[in-house]
Amino acid sequence: MNKKTIRELFTRLRAANPEPKTELNYSNEFELLIAVMLSAQATDIGVNKATAKLFPVANTPQAIYDLGEDGLKSYIKTIGLFNSKAANVIKTCRLLLDEHEGKVPQTRDGLERLPGVGRKTANVVLNTAFGQVAMAVDTHIFRVSNRTGLAPGKNVRQVEDKLLKVVPDEFILDAHHWLILHGRYTCTARKPHCTSCLISDLCENPQFSD
Repeated sequence: MNKKTIRELFTRLRAANPEPKTELNYSNEFELLIAVMLSAQATDIGVNKATAKLFPVANTPQAIYDLGEDGLKSYIKTIGLFNSKAANVIKTCRLLLDEHEGKVPQTRDGLERLPGVGRKTANVVLNTAFGQVAMAVDTHIFRVSNRTGLAPGKNVRQVEDKLLKVVPDEFILDAHHWLILHGRYTCTARKPHCTSCLISDLCENPQFSD
């Protein structure tokens, strides 16, 4: 996909959704971090249902740490892998308290040192919470980038690196939100909605399954 086509692609996505947001519910950086940690192999809807009960009770590192693993599990038991996630969240809260004065780190290194926080989670927090240039490539972005020809790659890191190179600067901060939403609701895995897609004429591999 050439530069002109890429610019047109994001111009259309921006026109349709000028201020894209994550679908995870949160009110501060710490809540976002926890929500993203819980969202691995889970739906945003499922995470939001759990955090709607958790955050009013505990939404600081100290408050969640005071719940303990068992206490935390009672709030997130409907989420997949809740046992390991509870363990990592408690460890993360302890580390935030011990080394970061209870604040979420604003660096990749600081974030990736937290238990249960990998590159994708760090990218989401850096971009969404702190407005830094970072591209969190999930299954939706990986699919859209490869299917459309926007930034093809054999693995998520290749796609991430290519997106950071080809997405114009004016779109870069919101690009991952647009691509996630496009993959979640339009360019879906099994039955993409090509006939109603805003960018189907730009796509290098339209499926036309509508």
